[in-house]
Amino acid sequence: MADQQSPQASGLQVPPDVAAKFGSLIALIKQSESMNDEERQYWISILPIMTPEQVKNLQEILENERNQLQAIDAKYAKEMGKLESKEALRAEEDNRRKKRETRATAEQAHKEQEEQSAEDILKKIEGAA
Repeated sequence: MADQQSPQASGLQVPPDVAAKFGSLIALIKQSESMNDEERQYWISILPIMTPEQVKNLQEILENERNQLQAIDAKYAKEMGKLESKEALRAEEDNRRKKRETRATAEQAHKEQEEQSAEDILKKIEGAA
């Protein structure tokens, strides 16, 4: 969607008088995701001979398309946010689990070391006695 406002960028030919009279509608035509460039050029070409009612209907259709696509994009972004939140939560849970396992392993090693130290002290005491 690179620079859709420029007729040269998309290869569309928009006469200056049509651009001046139908600027906002031409922008909608250029931004429409349901048309290819050939269809866009067709609509731009027939704009001057369309009745005001036809122009209004075309504008309403294109605005409706834009609004529906924006709603879909917003819903998608919201769903992706939920998924990212779930992934972040899952990653945090994994991180906490790993820390607990590491701490438990360290505590077990420390406990074994204390028990060994206690045995060594007892042996020294028994040997000295």
